[in-house]
Amino acid sequence: MSKRHCFALDLKDDPKLIAEYEAYHKNVWPEIIESIQSAGIQVLDIYRVSNRLFMIMETNDTFSFEAKEKADAENSKVVDWEALMRKYQQALPIAQPEEKWLLMKRIFNLD
Repeated sequence: MSKRHCFALDLKDDPKLIAEYEAYHKNVWPEIIESIQSAGIQVLDIYRVSNRLFMIMETNDTFSFEAKEKADAENSKVVDWEALMRKYQQALPIAQPEEKWLLMKRIFNLD
């Protein structure tokens, strides 16, 4: 059974930087795709409105935030990708130092 996780993050409010960020996401490095899939992430979508990003991630039963964080820290390509993305991203005002994507709380579900 899959589980859905939703996150929010802002981009720097600069049209040129936003365009560059979107261009990178049209050609995500293969090593990044591999790291996502091998972690148990089955679906990952990023949506943008203005400079606000929303990421929706569906994971399988093997997924663990802790394991993904550890694997990412040990993967030089993921480290490089994350460093590159920092040029474009800015934390939400409520974020703690070093936090990027913030996990959102679901407040409604139409069942």
